[in-house]
Amino acid sequence: MSESTAAKTERATLDGGEDGRTRLFDGEPKTVQLTLGAGESIPAHKHPGRDIVFVLRSGAVDLTLGDETLSLSPGDVVRFDGDQDISPTAAADSEALLVLAASSE
Repeated sequence: MSESTAAKTERATLDGGEDGRTRLFDGEPKTVQLTLGAGESIPAHKHPGRDIVFVLRSGAVDLTLGDETLSLSPGDVVRFDGDQDISPTAAADSEALLVLAASSE
């Protein structure tokens, strides 16, 4: 989890959580580490009013956004609107970092 190092500065460690999702910081924007084993997926869901940045750190993920599926490799970064259905599926053991910010629209 995070720790404060100075006023308005926080530091977190990417060490994973028990359920595969670790919220790294309190407050906004929401920052989440996502860990999925090969074959694991998260059912289609939405994050209304959010812009999302998805950074694949390791593994391989098929990220379904609405009717489109993107096959991601380590280092790929995708930014998308959270008002659509979202469903990541790990093709291999994978770790991603997600930032969910309030939409500017």
